[in-house]
Amino acid sequence: MSAGGRDVLPLNIMRKRTAEEVNKDVSATADRFRERFEGKTASVSERKAETTTMVNEYYDLVTDFYEYGWGQHFHFAPRFFGESFFESIARHEYFLAYQGQFKPTDTVLDLGCGVGGPARNIVRFTNCNVMGVNNNEYQISRARRHDTKHGMNSKINYTKTDFSEMCFGDNEFDGAYAVEATCHASDKVKCFSEIYRVIKPGSYFVLYEWCVTDKYDPNNEEHRRIIHQIELGDSLPELETQQQVVRALEASGFIVEDSFDVSERFESSPIKNTAWYAPLQGSYTTLTGFKSTPVGRWITNKMCHVLEFVGLAPRGTYEGD
Repeated sequence: MSAGGRDVLPLNIMRKRTAEEVNKDVSATADRFRERFEGKTASVSERKAETTTMVNEYYDLVTDFYEYGWGQHFHFAPRFFGESFFESIARHEYFLAYQGQFKPTDTVLDLGCGVGGPARNIVRFTNCNVMGVNNNEYQISRARRHDTKHGMNSKINYTKTDFSEMCFGDNEFDGAYAVEATCHASDKVKCFSEIYRVIKPGSYFVLYEWCVTDKYDPNNEEHRRIIHQIELGDSLPELETQQQVVRALEASGFIVEDSFDVSERFESSPIKNTAWYAPLQGSYTTLTGFKSTPVGRWITNKMCHVLEFVGLAPRGTYEGD
């Protein structure tokens, strides 16, 4: 079990729930979420119009499961041979901070900060200060709890705001980064323009972004199915190509100094490595990998079913999982 999972289980499942939480029907929320992708009237334009609500409901549903199964860093990372899952996650984040040239005197923005996992690693690596931006109140509360545990309250703060319409002044921050987060934005030019507005001239915005590669064939039914499953599984209004993301950055005022496919760079490297999606395939050799195997998934599903049955998890948890 991940470190996040050890914390989540006693805190969120075994605690006494409020009347509002008891009456909250997770199943109805999950059905409403799925309807936006698979309903008769489902469309990209509808998802973009309801992005804020859709993404908030998604993270209300999945945050605890993410922490249980993945940890406090809600993203992927290619892995070198001999490197553990969590080592690869940390290296992936350190590289981003290195590219952003963040310094101890800087205060940088973390766009879509989740429960603060990347922010804590970047603080360890650079000793900078971080302002986490998140539109989900529950994730902010989780992030603050983790910061307290790690002694980082003085280095990291959070603001509940939409990263496409932020409440900060112009030129307020010394840089910004995003880790698989701005893919949730319904209008990337608007989102990137806001980031451009709030960071100082000459500073860097560095990001990892979900992108469709040049290998995608819109006429290939299997390709379309995979794209749909990624959008559904990650609450994305619409996946875009690397070229579209670069154009959106440039249209927002940024000078794009470098842009590359991380997975392609690793695949072409002479250094032995493992694909970014390998953890999803599961492994019977480690406890972390076991949860993603067919047996591990079956056990997790049954555990959720039992917890829901005895009243320790809200209605619909088993179906939602």
